[in-house]
Amino acid sequence: MGRYVVRRLIQMIPVFIGATLLIFLMVNVMGDPIAGLCGERQCDPATAAQLKKEFGLDKPVWQQYLTYMGNVFTGDFGTAFNGQKVTELMATAFPVTIRLTIVAILFEIVIGITLGVVTGLKRGHPVDTSVLLLTLVVISVPTFVTGLLLQLLLGVEWGWIKPSVSPDATFGELIVPGLVLASVSLAYVTRLTRTSIAENRRSDYVRTAVAKGLPRRRVIVRHLLRNSLIPVVTFIGTDIGALMGGAIVTERIFNIHGVGYQLYQGILRQNTQTVVGFVTVLVLVFLVANLLVDLLYAVLDPRIRYA
Repeated sequence: MGRYVVRRLIQMIPVFIGATLLIFLMVNVMGDPIAGLCGERQCDPATAAQLKKEFGLDKPVWQQYLTYMGNVFTGDFGTAFNGQKVTELMATAFPVTIRLTIVAILFEIVIGITLGVVTGLKRGHPVDTSVLLLTLVVISVPTFVTGLLLQLLLGVEWGWIKPSVSPDATFGELIVPGLVLASVSLAYVTRLTRTSIAENRRSDYVRTAVAKGLPRRRVIVRHLLRNSLIPVVTFIGTDIGALMGGAIVTERIFNIHGVGYQLYQGILRQNTQTVVGFVTVLVLVFLVANLLVDLLYAVLDPRIRYA
């Protein structure tokens, strides 16, 4: 196990460098950050040259990237164009988005897996058909429609929640936004769990456990569910980074000042330091989540061993 972890950590290095290089090139080559500083009016040549020199944009792109990566390894993600450190923006944004992601993941695990197990065991029953239709509707409806609809009904019409989340963004306030953020992924988890349960239910080890006279609950939990969760864990693990990076729509609807909000502001104002800094951290989240998922395989399936 130890050798496997070390090997995976080494493999993460070129992936991290390649991903950050691609992001850096896309952000810096495809747009003019100086134009974002000057607003609607075009900067005069002298001012543009001064700003480029101040932020290091007058250097070649490869040199900018090397300088940026050198600063990243010392914990310096640069300075936003408004003079605020990117790390300060991260310190306020990431805790909010992490709480929102935790709520969304809990919805996926509790509701998605539960519905998937029930429908997988009752395949072809009316419950199975109803849940499949419901998940298909959820997948088909865009997130911004779901978010605006719940905000209108629960927040404006019925007054059950606040239409806008407060700056504190407590777990209680993030329940509905978390449900909106997790809605599509929850539907996929339900369908994936259902398919996996239905396939493994016909496996030899399940029939053997039933033939031994083991209680139905033990057969489902210890044998059927444990092996069926491997593809589900893979999806949820990779979905963690997707939820954190894809929360732009949800955070905009509910006025949540998290990672999505900062990315939106950075893209809108062409603030390259903010966008690259936040996406760099999200790349690390993806890599760590994938590593943890691979390690969980051995816990779920004892037959898996890492050399």
